[in-house]
Amino acid sequence: MNPSQKDMNLQTATFAGGCFWCTEAIFKRLKGVMSVTPGYSGGKTSDPHYDEVSSGSTGHAEAIQIEFDPSVIPYQRLLEIFWHTHNPTTLNQQGNDMGTQYRSMILYHSDQQKEAAEKSKEDLEKSGQYKDPIVTDIQPFEKFYTAEEYHKDYYDRNQDAPYCTFVIDTKIKKLLSLYGNDVKEEYK
Repeated sequence: MNPSQKDMNLQTATFAGGCFWCTEAIFKRLKGVMSVTPGYSGGKTSDPHYDEVSSGSTGHAEAIQIEFDPSVIPYQRLLEIFWHTHNPTTLNQQGNDMGTQYRSMILYHSDQQKEAAEKSKEDLEKSGQYKDPIVTDIQPFEKFYTAEEYHKDYYDRNQDAPYCTFVIDTKIKKLLSLYGNDVKEEYK
């Protein structure tokens, strides 16, 4: 963290919305987001590694931890982008990625985040945007385990890989279409 970041009033958000390669690529592009770390959360196994999480035996989901400046991008805006850049109606699945490790979760760090997450979910349900029920779990944050180094910045390092071109590119285009004003200039 550079000295100017230490002076900021940064907050933390933790989301699971399918593959962390996708969610990291989306959220790191947002103004006010200082860092996005892929990892594992929501389970009971200590210090899990990718193969364990992929087996579905740890209870963890692929998640991201976001450090953000709420004076630039409020938590409510992060929630809105979270809801609209994955499918919150599919249980333990995002596209072809299936298993409990791909479930949709919001892991709140404060009572304010809990209230905001529950209200945003309720508002989305009332909007009728989705015909199927929203299955996203909202639960208190307990622990986050950082993923192995090769998962960090996966999309930006592997943009020509088939998963990136077929899955993540589509999500990035949706982000730019819906939230282009929130995207850092270097990613437009």
